[in-house]
Amino acid sequence: MSAVLDQHGHSHGHDDHHHGPPSGLMRWVMTTNHKDIGTLYLWFSFIMFLTGGVLALGIRMELFQPGLQYWNPEFFNQLTTMHGLIMVFGAIMPAFVGFANWLIPLQIGAPDMAFARMNNWSFWLLVPAAMLLVISFFVPGGATAAGWTLYAPLSTQMGLGMDLGIFAMHIMGASSIMGSINIVTTILNMRAPGMTLMKMPMFCWTWLITAYLLIAVMPVLAGAITMVLTDRHFGTSFFNAAGGGDPVMYQHIFWFFGHPEVYIMILPAFGIISHVVPAFARKQLFGYASMVYATSSIAILSFIVWAHHMFTTGMPASGQLFFMYATMLIAVPTGVKVFNWIATMWKGSMTFETPMLFAVGFIFVFTMGGFTGLICAVTPIDIQIQDTYYVVAHFHYVLVAGSLFALFSGTYYWIPKWTGHMYDEGLGKLHFWASIIFFNITFFPMHFLGLAGMPRRIPDYATQFADFNAIASVGAFGFGLSQLIFLVVVLKAIKGGAKVGDKPWEGAEGLEWTVPSPAPYHTFETAPQVK
Repeated sequence: MSAVLDQHGHSHGHDDHHHGPPSGLMRWVMTTNHKDIGTLYLWFSFIMFLTGGVLALGIRMELFQPGLQYWNPEFFNQLTTMHGLIMVFGAIMPAFVGFANWLIPLQIGAPDMAFARMNNWSFWLLVPAAMLLVISFFVPGGATAAGWTLYAPLSTQMGLGMDLGIFAMHIMGASSIMGSINIVTTILNMRAPGMTLMKMPMFCWTWLITAYLLIAVMPVLAGAITMVLTDRHFGTSFFNAAGGGDPVMYQHIFWFFGHPEVYIMILPAFGIISHVVPAFARKQLFGYASMVYATSSIAILSFIVWAHHMFTTGMPASGQLFFMYATMLIAVPTGVKVFNWIATMWKGSMTFETPMLFAVGFIFVFTMGGFTGLICAVTPIDIQIQDTYYVVAHFHYVLVAGSLFALFSGTYYWIPKWTGHMYDEGLGKLHFWASIIFFNITFFPMHFLGLAGMPRRIPDYATQFADFNAIASVGAFGFGLSQLIFLVVVLKAIKGGAKVGDKPWEGAEGLEWTVPSPAPYHTFETAPQVK
């Protein structure tokens, strides 16, 4: 800025403000507005969701019948690996950050996020990172095929695609850390007068806790993949037994990141469900304080259960027992949450618009995923089902029917607020029923496949597994195509549809913002000016 101030404080010169805000494409590139950035995150995550979904359909195509149909085994493993990485780091996490950007300033009565320019930067870092992940398919040797966990020593032997993947995850980690610092600072420093922490909406609480988790564990992932990088190119032997290293150490470091990471992907979902259920039950959230404490307990416990992913690595029985019991302990605060949602619905005046359908669907199917998680936590059972399709079924029940359904619920709930238009309720309900039915057709048979011993990450299998795999593949294509309904609903709501006022959910008597917490009165659009 080359403007000069005269003695009256007026500026002369070529100040940006004389030309007004940038328009067209540059508005999106340069924006520091939390709503614009939230929108960018949401569109980015949806594009990545479709990308990761196409890879998943590639997996299910191959597994439709036994034998090798379409892909060679190496490419098949590239599909499984990149499907996992793109869905976790490109779809689920950025989608929740998009919600955080849109809603946190509105819910706490802040004018914007604390660090507006950094907010823009943390979004735009994701785009080159995503491009690196996708481009890795086209370099010599193709994308990495080491699985989304990138286990050494396999990850130390892969081609150039592995380096692109490591670079992409470093960039995404930097983005996550900056976004989290922004969220923590915004929530702790920019709440409206009168809004104490214990009056804050639940979504803000779940994101505050999630942001602390991200700041704690993203550097751990960075450390793990940096050690892989130096083992690959700089002659170190962190994970090479021949040089005095230990491949199992990689697993310890990775899962110390990886287990809190799965809670990073579900805690904001809990926050969204804690807004939707009260609004459509027309009741205050049952047990607000217990929800806050349960969320915090889950976050703390998530740091001491990592080795339940490693029961087959030969750890001593005492270690197995500790990780088994610590894992089971997480069921307690999670159970508190499920109880609270059901108690909120109990004797409420419930209606079942699309957001509520997805929320109730979430509670039912997420609870199933929780139970299979409890089963996986039992050491002797886990030794049998480790690396089988039972585990695949378990984490998809938690991440698809958990994180993804909550994202759908929140989108349908807040899109009238975001666009000023009501979405198409008929299409929304169709999207819900298609999604939940095809989801269960896809992933429920995988429990049986896993119990029968079918290993995951394989392109070919014994004939005994053929029927369940055929069913799962049909379900997967149905589920994938159902998501195009969602795209249509969103585009229709952006373009037009019934106009809504300040209280889109009039039936909920304007409860939508204040119900999840005992919040003070304010507009949620701009912070009240303190006289």
